[in-house]
Parts: sequence; C-alpha cells; structure tokens
Amino acid sequence: MSWNLAEPPSGDTLTPYDLRCEHRATPLGVGATVPRLSWRLASDRRGAAQDAYRIRVHARGGPAWDSGWVEGQDVSAGYGADYGGAPLQSLTRYTWQIDVRGGGSATSWFDTGVLHADEWRAAWIGHDPETEPPFEPPTDDREPRSARTAHLPAPRYFRRELDLPPATAVRVVASARGLYELRVNGSRVGDDELTPGWTDYRERVPYQVYDVTDLAGDGGPLCVGAILADGWWSGSLGWDSRRQAQHYGKRPELLVQIVAEHEDGSRTVVGTDGSWRESTGPIRYADLLMGEWYDARLERPGWDRPGFDDSSWAPARIVDTSHDVLVPTVAEPVQVTEDLVPVGVQPASGGHTIVDLGQNIAGRVRLVLRGAPAGTRVTLRHGEALDDGGGLYTDNLRSAEATDHYVAAGEPVETFEPRFTVHGFRYVEVSGHSDFDLVGRALHSATPVAGEFSCSDDMVRRLMSNIRWSQRDNFVSVPTDCPQRDERLGWTADAQVFLPTACYNADVAAFFTNWLADLRCAQTADGAVPDVVPHVMTERHGAPGWGDAATVVPWHLYRVYGDERVLRDSLPSMRRWVDHVERHNPDLIWRNKVGSHYGDWLQAGVTTTREVMATAYFALSAGLTAKAAAVLGLQDVADRYAALRERIGAAFAAAFVSADGRITGDTQTGYLLALAHGLVPEPLVPAAVGHLVADLERRGGRLTTGFAGVGLLGPVLSAYGHQDLAYDLLHDDRYPSWGYSIKRGATTIWERWDGWTEENGFGPVAMNSFNHYALGSVGEWLYGGVAGLGQEEGSVGYRRPLVRPLPGGRLTWASASYDTPLGRLASRWQISGGELTLEVQVPPGAHATVHVPTTDPSSVRESGTPIEPLEVTGSAVVCRIGSGRYTYTSTWER
Repeated sequence: MSWNLAEPPSGDTLTPYDLRCEHRATPLGVGATVPRLSWRLASDRRGAAQDAYRIRVHARGGPAWDSGWVEGQDVSAGYGADYGGAPLQSLTRYTWQIDVRGGGSATSWFDTGVLHADEWRAAWIGHDPETEPPFEPPTDDREPRSARTAHLPAPRYFRRELDLPPATAVRVVASARGLYELRVNGSRVGDDELTPGWTDYRERVPYQVYDVTDLAGDGGPLCVGAILADGWWSGSLGWDSRRQAQHYGKRPELLVQIVAEHEDGSRTVVGTDGSWRESTGPIRYADLLMGEWYDARLERPGWDRPGFDDSSWAPARIVDTSHDVLVPTVAEPVQVTEDLVPVGVQPASGGHTIVDLGQNIAGRVRLVLRGAPAGTRVTLRHGEALDDGGGLYTDNLRSAEATDHYVAAGEPVETFEPRFTVHGFRYVEVSGHSDFDLVGRALHSATPVAGEFSCSDDMVRRLMSNIRWSQRDNFVSVPTDCPQRDERLGWTADAQVFLPTACYNADVAAFFTNWLADLRCAQTADGAVPDVVPHVMTERHGAPGWGDAATVVPWHLYRVYGDERVLRDSLPSMRRWVDHVERHNPDLIWRNKVGSHYGDWLQAGVTTTREVMATAYFALSAGLTAKAAAVLGLQDVADRYAALRERIGAAFAAAFVSADGRITGDTQTGYLLALAHGLVPEPLVPAAVGHLVADLERRGGRLTTGFAGVGLLGPVLSAYGHQDLAYDLLHDDRYPSWGYSIKRGATTIWERWDGWTEENGFGPVAMNSFNHYALGSVGEWLYGGVAGLGQEEGSVGYRRPLVRPLPGGRLTWASASYDTPLGRLASRWQISGGELTLEVQVPPGAHATVHVPTTDPSSVRESGTPIEPLEVTGSAVVCRIGSGRYTYTSTWER
C-alpha cells in the first residue's frame, strides 16, 4: 500500500466509483442503524451530471432495500443517501449497488457490527499479576536509561480452542483495554496495527469485526489466539513517568466474541471467559514510548493452532462483564502503508552501525539477521537526527527510550519486527550483530489519499512532501503533535489549524469524526474544552485557539464533506464552548478563563498580544456556531450567536483597532487574525493590510508567525493582492522559514523554526520535535492559492468549486488534484514564452467559477475559441463552467 492518489475511471460514460459506507470503503463493523451510502462520479463529457440514481441493498437472506429511481437529487452534500430499508441485522454482510440513469453502475459491501447490547456474550479477561513477576531487563553501559524500562509487564498470550460446526460465515469481534493482535488457526487476522486505537477509554472503547471465514475452514477444531499489550491503556503516555502514566488502568484486558453463522440461519456464539488460557511468550515487554523486547528462544511454536498443549498455562481471569463503553470502530485503522529501503549504512563508534532511511517516519523496522548465535542480543535505537560526531541524536526524545531488543534463537536467518511500539525516526543504530538487513515500515491511520500537489520548484515540492509525511506520521489513531518523544498527544490547536491542509491531502472525515467524539466526552460541565484530546491532562482546559477546535473542526468538516450529521452531533458542544467564554468575559474581550493561554505558539521573535488572539478566536467560534445552527434550521439559535459575533467584532475593533488601522501589538499574526476573520472595520482594512505589508518589508520579507498565524499568511496576503509577498515567504530559505529547514535536510515539518540553527545547533531539548505538522498549514495555500482549488463562499461539498490559481514566484507550473465528494477537481497551469495554459477538470454535477490568469483579457481562449467572460478583474478573466475538462490559454507577462 502506498500513499498515492488513485485515478478515477475515464471516458464519457457517467461512472460511479469510490463507494463508501459511513465515509469508509468496505467497512467491517458498521454500527450506524441508518448508515450513509455515498459515491463519486467520473465522466469526461462536458455537462455530465447525475439526474437520477437507484440503490439496491442485499443481504444473505435476500433484498434489504430498493430505493427505486430517485430523481432531482440535491447534490450539495455530494452523491449519497441514507439507508432506508428493513432494520439491519448484527454481524451481517450487506452488498449494495448504485445505478446512475444514463450511466454506469458499481457495487460494494459493508458488514454491520453488534447492533444490540443484549447480543454480547464475551467478558473482559486479563492476567492475575500475582502469578508471575514482571520482566526485568539487564542493564549495561550501552543503555544508561534502561532502568526506566525495568518492571514493565510482559504482554500476555491468550488462547481458546473449540469445535465449530460447518459454517457459512465466521466473524470475530474483538477489542482491548490495551493493544491486541488476533490470530486464528495459526494465521494473523487482518493487517490492522495498534488496535483498537486510542480513545477516551473511560467513555468509549472501540471494537473491531473481522471476517475469518477462510481461516476457520469447513468446521472442526478452531483456535483463536490473541497477544495483549499495555498500549495507551496502561503503558507510558505523555511526559509522565511510567507509574504516573497509567491514566486508564493498571493492566490490559481482552474481549473476543466468535460468531459462526450456519446454513440454517442459526449462530454459534462463543466469548472470552474463564475457560480461556493465558501465559507469557517471547515478547518480554512492549511499550509505545520505550520500545519492545523479543526473545526468540522463548517462542512457543503452535500456540495459536489447534492441538497445542496449554496445560501449563493459567486460566484467564474475568475482570469485567459490562459492555457499556463498547462502541463500533468509526475511523480507519492504523496500518503499515509503505516500506522504506535504507539510503545509507555507516559504521559508528563503539561497533554500532547507523542506518539512514532517508526519510523521517513514524513506525518501526523489520530486521533480518543472518548467522546470529543463540542468545545474541541485537539492540535497535531510533532517532530523528545525527549529532555532530555522526552518532544517533536522542536528547530530544526526553524520557522516551525508543529502543527495541531482539535476542536470537540461533537460526540461520531470523526476522524481527516489533508489534506494540511505534517510533519517530529517520536513523536506526544497530548494535550486537553486523550481518543484517532492515527496512523501515511507516505506520499511520490509513486515511485514503484525497489530493496531490506539485510544481516546478524543487524546494516547494519538498515542502509539500514534508507536509504530507508529517501528517501521516502524526495521524496515528488520533492527530498527535509528534511521534518520537514522550508526548504524542492530541493537541487541539495543532489539529484545528492544520485541518484544511489535512483535508486536501487525505479523506479525514471518519478520522476526525472519531476524534470529535472524544472531544465532546472531555468537555467539562462548564463547557471548557481540554488542550489535548483524548483528555489525559486534567489541569489544562480552555486555552484560546485550542478549545476553539470544538467549533472550527466540525464546521470545516461540514464544508468539505457536506455531511450535516457532524453539525448535529457537535452543535451542543459548540454552543457550550462559546457560552463558556461569554459567561466569563461579559465585556466580550477574552481575558478570563484562558487556561494555559499559549498565544501564537512558537512565533519567531515577537509576541502577539494574547487578548487580540483570544478575542479573534472568540468571534470566529461565535460566528461558526451561528452558521451551524442556521444549516440545521435553528434560526433562533443562529440569530443569537450571529448577534454575539457582531458584538464581539465591535468590542474587538474598539479595544484593539486604532484610528489608523493598527492592531494592538503590531504583529503579523495580529493583523492576519483580524483580517481573516473580518474584525477590522471596512474603512480601515486597506490601512491594516498596509501595516501587515510594512511589517514584512521592515523585516526583510521574513515571517514571525507561530501556530495560529502561519496558515493565514498565504490566504490573507493573496486576498488583498499581495501574493508576491506570499511567494517570497514560500521561496525564502533564511531563518525563519520552511526553506531554512529544507536546506538543512528536513524531510518532515519541524515543530519550531529554530529546531536547528547555524548559530546554536539543536534547539531546546525540552521541546524540539523534527516531525510536527502545525507549521505545515501553509499546505492549504499551496492547494487553494498556488494551484487554485477551492469552493465559493456558501458552497458545501464542492458543489460550486472555485478555481482561482495564482501564478507567481519562481514557479513556471503548478498542478493539484483533489477528490471532492462529487468527484475529481483538478487544475494545472504552465507559463511558457509569455503564454499561460490552464487546464481544469470539474466533477460531474458541479458548477465551477474559473479565474483565468492573464495580463491581457482579450487574449483568453478556451480550446482556441474566444470566450464570453462572466467578469474581468485586473489579472484574470472569470468564467462559469459545468463539469468536464477545459483548456484555457492567455497572455501572461511577468
């Protein structure tokens, strides 16, 4: 599996493709009783649109729903419909077909989950810690920090055999408070990693459904095995020490339910209980932050197959019989999506070997040893950078050891790949044996690729690659801030500022729907939103720009994907957040109840006035809440928050906008927030823009923005005719800039502008990740500004695309493709010999507005034919077009 954009079908026939149920392709374990079925359309024919569709759904017992021909569909939210048939049955496969009148058809399927609470038969089982002492790894001079991994409990191995009558389908429903890997009759089940993922386990524990019919055979002995590890449940989490880090529970627990369906329609159901057996195995410890220890001499061949002698194993302990917190999996699982072959292998001091993958990733390695004598201990240490002496740099990991150990069994060839840990790294230090091969294995939530951007400039292409890699590496079950050090938390500000870029890169509808559920669970009774989600730091709530994720994220998801359900689910939370801020700040200047108030986090050389930033976000959240209420038809609620937004705007202007348009603090981020969110009185907008431009010029074209401001630079400068300055920032390679890190070998986005500088070397070790996505929020402007892919104000789900590219800088061409809910939207512009060529692709059913860049409006042609423009601006001719492919040419003189 690679992280590349798939091509839609081609040809003139209107063809449905990329069928989804609840935003996911062929999902197992759908828990919605009325799931949403959706599809995209492709056609090269101009004007192609869906005027009628028909959905037919079948189960094993026969037809479940026939929508009949549905005509005149409103496609403002994309092509889709809610299931409208007979009540769905639990753990059942439903096949569905979409037919488009005058076009093609396509089929897909989904499996339901456990839809009724009384269908659970499994108990939570675990290990009695009194029966065996924890593993204590040896220490030596190579591992001065290994004392911190002492007393890590060993993962437990569980198994159960049963005689299964012949079955037409066999499914396993599984979950853990911890992490698990499932096995049936000697084979691993599925390719999911780090299941069940990380949520607020106090409120929600996701379960997974697997179809194991092929592994079960035609009846007879069936062995179900599972390996259970700490994970987020009881392992190291955040920057707390291990004993303090057990935010949820002391020991992991397992839940498994086997459901076999027979020819006569009956079912055999077997769940975890005291009859299951458990023991230890070759994994001596496993921790997400510290690493994994595997002793191949302790392997138990056949433990996961029928007939294994488990008489020495202990009975599993039933620890809980409740199912109240079990919820169906909503988001895509974590998976290995790419293997990376090393680009360099170099000897290092002390007999170690340094392997360079050439790319900073989140994941692990697969190590192949040759000729290692039994008992040989091979140690793998991971890091993002090398120090001045060429050794592995790990100071920025803080207490995360990121170290794996493998003890060889003495076979001619042995393979080791950790299961229950994840590291952020580019370099691996290997010690203990020199005859080996390894590959890096990138892990992240398998969100489908939605967009691609490219251009003529090598550094800008590298920047987009760095943005995409940082998104992949930090979307590991939840949107984390970093994958390497002892933190890896779901910081809310990072997520909300990066979300527009994330949506262009990947389909994150299901991913963020899942995360928002945890956000709502963590919101306090007073309405305050925590700084991190899932919520594991009880003292941190309500920070401006952080808590505002409660409004920004659901509104943006609605605009991009057109699914009103995210607003219905989130509006109460949105209102409570805004009410919380208003209640404590009746004068509408946000000074009180500001929590940690990080401000424009990691800005460079300036300090944006905190009240300016806070009040700008207060206005934004009030306005978005009003819009959400209006979409849902709650006009009284919409009017209340719209009026609040106006009053906040007036208070902001009175408190922070001077008569000459200067914003208190006179910083780039202050101007960007005020201009982006409409907080500057209209007559003073030109003056405020002038002050922003003057600040950039006064600093020699250098940015000063941190997390809150950086993503607004390109959009705001471009909106007011200063895209030349935005391009100067894009191409800059002086400190601070994106180019500065790229010149120094960055393959991901750095957390801080001064992660490494020529003057000071590495930045502060207390907080210096080389793999953060927040400062990569410039990606939104690359897609929406440089390539010009966006949608009109008021458009939802790209029903009315806006294609407005901005040629400039050193670029001679740029291109972007994006899979909207309707289908593929794409643009490509190129300048050669004073002529600009713009190619546009509009998905079926959409009506696009296209701005053709030109320095001579009379020169604009579409496929060689002069056009009748809708409007002529100073640098573009505006056209209105339907779906299809178009090619424009125009005169363009720099």
